[in-house]
Amino acid sequence: MNPMDLPRVLAIMGSGETAPTMARVHRMLFGRLGRSPVPAVLLDTPYGFQENADEITARALDYFRENVGNPMLPASFRRADADPLQHATAVARAREAQYLFAGPGSPSYALAQWRGSEVPSIVADKLELGGIVVFASAAALTLGSHTVPVYEIYKVGEAPHWLAGLDLLSAVGLPIAVIPHYDNAEGGSHDTRFCYLGESRLAVLERLLPAGHFVLGIDSHTALVLDLIAGTASVLGVGSVTVRADGRSEVFASGTTLPLAGLGDAAARLRSASGNAGALTAAGADADLQAPVTGAATRTPLDLEVRELEARFDEQLTTGRVPEAVRTTLAMDHLILDWSRDTDGTDDIDRARQAFQSLIVRLGERATQADVAGATDRLAPLVELLIDLRGRARASRDFRQADWIRDALGDAGIELRDGPDGTTWDA
Repeated sequence: MNPMDLPRVLAIMGSGETAPTMARVHRMLFGRLGRSPVPAVLLDTPYGFQENADEITARALDYFRENVGNPMLPASFRRADADPLQHATAVARAREAQYLFAGPGSPSYALAQWRGSEVPSIVADKLELGGIVVFASAAALTLGSHTVPVYEIYKVGEAPHWLAGLDLLSAVGLPIAVIPHYDNAEGGSHDTRFCYLGESRLAVLERLLPAGHFVLGIDSHTALVLDLIAGTASVLGVGSVTVRADGRSEVFASGTTLPLAGLGDAAARLRSASGNAGALTAAGADADLQAPVTGAATRTPLDLEVRELEARFDEQLTTGRVPEAVRTTLAMDHLILDWSRDTDGTDDIDRARQAFQSLIVRLGERATQADVAGATDRLAPLVELLIDLRGRARASRDFRQADWIRDALGDAGIELRDGPDGTTWDA
């Protein structure tokens, strides 16, 4: 599918994201992206701290392959200080994916790893430029302007407080705090609704929200699908979606589709009914709340040129025109060099370098897919490009980048030999 034709969709799941109940929703969303297989990735950050993280990933990949019918690659971003090659590979896969999924774990851990990384802008770009983002359970908690640190409150006993979230929806009129597992009833004898908060703690947190913000609750095995092009919000699954403001609630049952602005309108009605038509007071707002995690910036000329080169590269690699993809990669290298002289203090160059590394990773992955014994001629343009880029990095004393390229080639089964006459290689 042409990147310009991609939908712009955010699906928020309350729970059950890899249960049979949600398989139909996943299949419907994949169907909007064209014929299978659709480029899709699993972002594992929320549960990256768990000892059984590999097992969780394996089960999720099996689910998407067997239950949903679309294979998925892992984008392993378990720690912000991960191995540079692993980090770059995760970023490259996330950028390339048309379907980005993240699910269970700890919202506070995920935000701590994502803060200052490429992940928030990658997610925001998909919603702005095209793609489908599916965040469920712990990942869903991170989407709003404010995030509940569930483990810290429910398990550790910390006082109710907010963390700064990704704040991906304020720009479309939804200044929200997302609460998944909204109808949770696991407590039996005690109140575990509202993602284990219960009524008393949710009421405290609600009073701490800034003026105009409201709570968006998603029941278990339920999805709220926000179509940012059509401007609609659809409730799918077995439960409901709740808008809560000033202690009052309006519930939208499964099967409901309403204008996207209708969620904010519901919050305004609730405030009006309580006699607080202006907004919730911000007097009790958490003074220690950190600034929101940075999302996508306004498109700049460099951003637009990088996007054009990425689209060209995608088309060339998809159609097997590898030498042309190599030339496009070199063109991006030259583009970054040209723009590096005039960045005006922005992070444009950093984002361009991320895109450039993504192209290199994808060329390396393409090389590993080849039958090396009979494909030396086809591999040569890729390897020579990477050797050239490594030489430039060494000349500029960027030894970290040079070692990263050498290691990437090594992982692909290509050995480099440095000698007085230059670098040779053997596959």
